[in-house]
Amino acid sequence: MKKDSTALLLIFLTVFIDLLGFGLLIPILPAFGLKVLNIDEAAIGIVISAYSFIQFIFNPIFGRISDKRGRKPVIVFCLLLNALGYLLFSITNSFVLLLLSRIIAGIGGSSISVAQAYIADVTTTENRSKGMGIIGSAFGLGFVFGPLLGGILSEFGYAIVGYVSAGFSLLAFILTSFLLPESLKVKVQNESEIIQPARVRKLIDVQSFKIVFKKPDLALLISLFFVLTFSFANIYGTFALLGIQVYHFTDKQNGYMFGIIGLTSAIVQGTLIGTINKYLTKKNIFIISSFLISLNLALIPYAGNFLGLAIVGFFLSIGTGLFQPTILSLISEVASEQEQGMTLGINQSMSAFARMLGPLWGGFAFEYLGYPFPFLTGAFFTAVIFLISIFYLPQRLKWNEQ
Repeated sequence: MKKDSTALLLIFLTVFIDLLGFGLLIPILPAFGLKVLNIDEAAIGIVISAYSFIQFIFNPIFGRISDKRGRKPVIVFCLLLNALGYLLFSITNSFVLLLLSRIIAGIGGSSISVAQAYIADVTTTENRSKGMGIIGSAFGLGFVFGPLLGGILSEFGYAIVGYVSAGFSLLAFILTSFLLPESLKVKVQNESEIIQPARVRKLIDVQSFKIVFKKPDLALLISLFFVLTFSFANIYGTFALLGIQVYHFTDKQNGYMFGIIGLTSAIVQGTLIGTINKYLTKKNIFIISSFLISLNLALIPYAGNFLGLAIVGFFLSIGTGLFQPTILSLISEVASEQEQGMTLGINQSMSAFARMLGPLWGGFAFEYLGYPFPFLTGAFFTAVIFLISIFYLPQRLKWNEQ
């Protein structure tokens, strides 16, 4: 148990340090595109989408490789690529270079499903939600301190933000290389039944998608996660643009806003989710969280000022902090032990595809339809999840009990 606790702490620190570097860029990337490169909102959406599109391709590939070769080598390799992507951002002076930097970072950021599989390796079914909450907490804390630090550092130049981001990824690379133990304990004969080397080399692993989506419960859960991610991804980039163009925030104020959202999410996923699971069924968690997400997404463009937006962001983060670890836990529980990496890789890939579509739509809607539309779109689709949670899911899954 002590060994598993140490492993959980190390994977938390690794993901946190890496996401800290990623979080540094969140509040300043749209401002950098507008002020330095003079690109429009739709182009910013393309840049953000490119990062997620690359993850859509590489998440299942890395997930299957980790099922065969181990979790640690994949995580170490991806951290190094992340650092290279951030270094390229620091010398970017054109749209093309910015796009290339995000593509490289997107490949490096495709190890989150492997980190989730790592959590599944070292936790029991009973503790799976709490374990997945650790990843969410690392995300949340990365989005607390990353944007805060990014907003402050931007006053010294955008290149400095990139260099510091690269430094954090290199730190995570060193930490993982020397301290993180391997978690995979799958026998070789079982691996040969699950993974064929030729499949790993495919750009898009169609066979893996077929295997996962043959299972109705998995297909349903992954589809819901896709819809939720798309709904939330509508505000990637556009949230910072809203702060700059509508609320007239500085880069530092945008950083503070992301910090508030990240801190709330980290507290919910890192400390409260275990307690909440004792008192609420997964069904009730889905209903409450999807309602909170839908309502507060709709309120974002009408919050009025910094305080109003902070309150809306607070309740939005409670919703996402409850929803994400719960559905990840269900996906992991439904998947077989031998296919954790592949299943979570497919799920992460689908969520990356949603994060690609969301910013594309969000940037287009913000520029051509009006600034409220990205947020209202997300609210609408999350309301669909809310209705499905009430009327459909209880008949499909055994999730009415604690």
